[in-house]
Amino acid sequence: MAELPSGLLEACVVIGAPSDKLRELPQHTKLSELPLLDPEVLQVHAPPFVSIEANSNHVIGPAFSRVQRRRSFIKKKRRDRAAEGVSNGDSSSRREASPATEDISVPKDVDLIALPQLCFPDGLQLASEQKDDSYHFLVFTDLFGNRTHGVVVQYYRAVQSVQESVFQNGHRWNAPKCRLFAPFAVCIISKFPYYNALKDCLSCLLVQLRTARQADLEETIREFSAKLSLVPLPPPGQLHVSFSLRPLQVVLPSRDDQDSPVVDINLHLPLLCFTHTALLQVLSCLLQEQRIVFFSSDWARLTLVAESLLLYLQPLSWQQPYVPVLARGMLDFLMAPTAFLMGCHINHFEEIAAETDDLILVNVDDGFIQTSWSEVVDLPALPLAAVECFISRAESLQLQYDLELCHLGTGTDVNTLRSQRRGWQQKLNSQIQNIALELVVNIFRGVQDFLNHEHRVFNSEEFLRTREPDDQLFYRKVLETHIFHSFLRDRLNRKRDSFSRMEQMTRSHAHRNRAMTESPRRPPMSELSRAGPDRKLSKRLGASLPNLDQPINESVTLNANRLLSIRKISPDSGLKFLQKPVKVFRLPEFPPPLAYHYVQNYYSDMVASLGKAISATPPDESALLARYHYLRGLVNTVSNKRLDALEDFHSLYKTDAEIFPSQMVNSLIDSLPNVERVQADRRPEIKRLIGRLKREQERERATQGTKQEDAAVKHFQLPKTYMHLEEFVKCVQESGIVKDQGTIHRLFDALTVGHQKQVGPDLFRVFYTIWKETEAEAQEVCLPASVLEHIDATECVFKLSSSVKTSRGVGKIAMTQRRLFLLTDGRPGYVEVAQYRDLEEVRVSSAPFLVLRIPSLKIRVHGRKETFEANLKTETELWNLMVKEMWAGRSIADRHKDPQYMQQALTNALLMDAVVGSLQSSKAIYAASKLAYFDRMSLEAQMMVPSTTSETLKHKINPSVEFAVPQAVDVLLYTPGQLWVSVGGGKVMVYDASSWSLIQTCQVGNARLNCMLGVDRDQVWMGSEDCVIYIISVVSMVCNRQLTEHRAEVTGLALDNEKYCHKVAYSCSVEGSVVAWEVSTLQVKRHFRLSCDRLQSVYSCGGVLWCCARDGIMEVWRNGTLKQHINLPEQQRVTFSSALLIPESEELWSVCVDSAEVYIWHIKNASRPINRVMLQDCTGCYCMIQVKNQVWVGGMGRSSTKGKIYILDTERYEVLKELHGHIDKVTALCSAEDRYVLSGAAKHDGKVAIWKVEDGGLDSSKC
Repeated sequence: MAELPSGLLEACVVIGAPSDKLRELPQHTKLSELPLLDPEVLQVHAPPFVSIEANSNHVIGPAFSRVQRRRSFIKKKRRDRAAEGVSNGDSSSRREASPATEDISVPKDVDLIALPQLCFPDGLQLASEQKDDSYHFLVFTDLFGNRTHGVVVQYYRAVQSVQESVFQNGHRWNAPKCRLFAPFAVCIISKFPYYNALKDCLSCLLVQLRTARQADLEETIREFSAKLSLVPLPPPGQLHVSFSLRPLQVVLPSRDDQDSPVVDINLHLPLLCFTHTALLQVLSCLLQEQRIVFFSSDWARLTLVAESLLLYLQPLSWQQPYVPVLARGMLDFLMAPTAFLMGCHINHFEEIAAETDDLILVNVDDGFIQTSWSEVVDLPALPLAAVECFISRAESLQLQYDLELCHLGTGTDVNTLRSQRRGWQQKLNSQIQNIALELVVNIFRGVQDFLNHEHRVFNSEEFLRTREPDDQLFYRKVLETHIFHSFLRDRLNRKRDSFSRMEQMTRSHAHRNRAMTESPRRPPMSELSRAGPDRKLSKRLGASLPNLDQPINESVTLNANRLLSIRKISPDSGLKFLQKPVKVFRLPEFPPPLAYHYVQNYYSDMVASLGKAISATPPDESALLARYHYLRGLVNTVSNKRLDALEDFHSLYKTDAEIFPSQMVNSLIDSLPNVERVQADRRPEIKRLIGRLKREQERERATQGTKQEDAAVKHFQLPKTYMHLEEFVKCVQESGIVKDQGTIHRLFDALTVGHQKQVGPDLFRVFYTIWKETEAEAQEVCLPASVLEHIDATECVFKLSSSVKTSRGVGKIAMTQRRLFLLTDGRPGYVEVAQYRDLEEVRVSSAPFLVLRIPSLKIRVHGRKETFEANLKTETELWNLMVKEMWAGRSIADRHKDPQYMQQALTNALLMDAVVGSLQSSKAIYAASKLAYFDRMSLEAQMMVPSTTSETLKHKINPSVEFAVPQAVDVLLYTPGQLWVSVGGGKVMVYDASSWSLIQTCQVGNARLNCMLGVDRDQVWMGSEDCVIYIISVVSMVCNRQLTEHRAEVTGLALDNEKYCHKVAYSCSVEGSVVAWEVSTLQVKRHFRLSCDRLQSVYSCGGVLWCCARDGIMEVWRNGTLKQHINLPEQQRVTFSSALLIPESEELWSVCVDSAEVYIWHIKNASRPINRVMLQDCTGCYCMIQVKNQVWVGGMGRSSTKGKIYILDTERYEVLKELHGHIDKVTALCSAEDRYVLSGAAKHDGKVAIWKVEDGGLDSSKC
């Protein structure tokens, strides 16, 4: 039997006083003196409930439960009791322990030892009158941190009559007999926190128990448990499951996604119990992992409030002991030395406060928080900016359901009323979750900026330096907790959860732009200086205010009336994720007798209902279809229809692969008997599924050791030993100073000038300290408004000189990424020195001072007669190096239209400063000159840009900025308003095509992508080396659908847009397979295979397909029949790399990786090329596109080994331009609305160039 995930029910346990103890109660006693009894487990009902029929060869695993080893619990207790009875000579006890006793067993992973106490936390007390039913909730945690949940109902039943003796006037007489009521508890244990749903189920059970005879109680509860065991849990997403337990319709809400918890409680309860300030205090204590105890007079309230608060912290997960309900016999748990979260009855408050130390005591009933030693909680509070934002939003929440009912009439149907309330509660829960998530994001925003994913290092000290001074104590405590460590591990693993999505969504536009370039970490002046001191409190809050895309220059004035405006924010304005409407699937009525064939019929009815739902769901609602297939797969699995189940699970790849249950499907495959395995091989989809899962298992086994290493998170520490180059590179990357290996190699050379090639720990510590001190000094620069008027809002002051005498007055020279200016002494003023692009000469000179000559720096600027001179004294040589490097970086950046060069030059200049400060020797300047990379490069020919290239080139993008080394650009795709760039390992970056700024990063599989295709407005298909076509949504940027029909790497994609037919897409793979897809349904229409050497691309036009392989180009009918094969004569054979069809001229253009010629064929007579165009200085070509009346060809130069782009005229068959924009071969080209062409290069370059398209051009001889 295949292993299945846990179902709704793990066990149903009945607890109370055993009947023999009740019989032993004295008949003549005072009701007030009735003893407190010890509760015991009376019944245990656990799946499976349906026995296998003797004549059946099928193995059925009903109840959506694991087939599990079981152990006896009741039998053991009775055996123990019998042993006691035998020792006392009690024959009745001996009979009770006879082998004939029924063995009631429980699942092996459910521990019932403490359950009686938890079901009766106040003890089991008899009563003289019927009492109201009472519910409460339990949470059990095992040694591995796995939680199990319990919902308990206490109800009373009359057990016997008691005759009470009464004394009156010195005489004793017997009063009339009074009925005695004993409490019993029914506890449903589940792996999932369906508190409201299970409470509804128990309410329905009590309706039956009140009218049932004593003899029928056990069977009634057993039948109830068996029904619950037939309920499948809904998969994550937009589909809930409901079932009928008369008189109520019970709904099981689904999780939002795979990583989200089930939410089936009223999340607004903490907001009703606490003020916002007290609530935030409690959250702060949880984040700091304190020893926390909740108190309440209501046992149910303890768990519900605790669970709600832990959900507020998602995706951070509480890692410490968690017992929200402590029975009075368990109070010694509070002496545990570790952090914990526990709950007690309010009656124990004074006792616990007096006898324990270092506890945080939270009174849920009165809404206050104190410590066990003081009424004041002396712990760091949450960051002020995050607190203000949370309170402003929370105050806008509508927490009273009665206000929602004002305009509604009185309902008469209980299920309708419950549905209305459930809808209101779900909406409120969603708002609260968004607000709480925003709080967590605002607290931990920017953590990822201090992570080094390659070495799995978190630079905690640098992170702390960026926090507000008043908040640093809070962060120091939180950074040491298990809860933060787990959160940090998820960030290093690039987990795409709710935190990462909201952090990305609310990140400011300026922050996204800064993330595109690797530059030293400095805040722009708009953040530091313009808003004054109180702006600093909320500088990290701006991203979560209503207008999330507000420009920086507008947001500066936002805080003038911040507290007034902030209160007008709606509860979750700007925080809502795109959510589709929720559907509810109603299960069939439960079978009356739970016999084998009735259960099979029940499953068959459910499969039929799901089949109807699938047929009625349109193909564009793929997410909903996935949930129906998932449920049907579950039902087919437990019905032993394994192959049908595998087909359903395989359908998830085309609908929503994120919910694919890999572990369950692997178990299902392993359980296939030989007969079914043979049948599976005859069903192509199942065969492909089995093959794919086997390959994934092999990859997982190969990377298992790496995954164990990935669990560790290191904090950056300064080195303690001497470092050779390799260790030095790793240390610098971990420190966050710079990632680029080339720059680090030059830094190593600078620090080891005149020494053996290793860097000592003391030298590195001095260098690191100076780097950080310079960074801190820059952050403390506060420029007056009169100065800020002259510089851009995004500029940062990176270096300030000491106060010096200059030709324009006395002051400090300030260096930003764009200019030099003089900050005059006295009343601070601004004197422009130069923008780097305007510099004409920079040199060291000397100025006379009395009889001495003082070193000075002379700067000449274009268009100015006078020369700027500054008496920088000992700083002169350093400033000369830095200014020249910035000048060279600016010049090269302008010529190459690549802002990244300027950022690299800035990093080099700052490293020079740190090197000179750390060496303090006569060789310091010479050492720093090792870092003058661009100053040297500006004189070399390879950095020169031909005029034609410069005129055509508009801009450059560096997708490899976050990598240590450049990554090859594999594929480029333009969709309206967006540029898609694929780099190594399936990483896809999406840029805004109007500003060329990065807007999204996606991980699409783990293999290289070979091709992309925009299929419609909301679909981009991506073909991968791992044989899969990934489908990503343009709107939600989610990649959760896959096409898995190919057996080799997918190399080409094409679209057929012929009128009067369904849209069809074509894909090809390297071994020659071509698949035709119906886009709306993702179904395969045709599948054929061509005989060729590495099929590379496919193109559809005029009812035929054009397929380019290395050994030729094929024209193929849509049914796969070869129409013609195009190639050169045998003696001229080449390796084709790309083909391009030009329909208007009926021509086919082709290029080759080993030829400098472009071959042009007429498609009606392709026996030989009609023309050939020779490309000068070219070793081979790799890609080709048509733009207007031009063909752009990307290749590699012969003499300079640079990437080249050749622009050819389609009418005259001649080269119009040669463009030199890359330092490695051009591997990808795409067109943006025929206005721009974008080119991407191989790994030694790794950049994307954006070119302007013109109708005509210069002859190549002029380039």
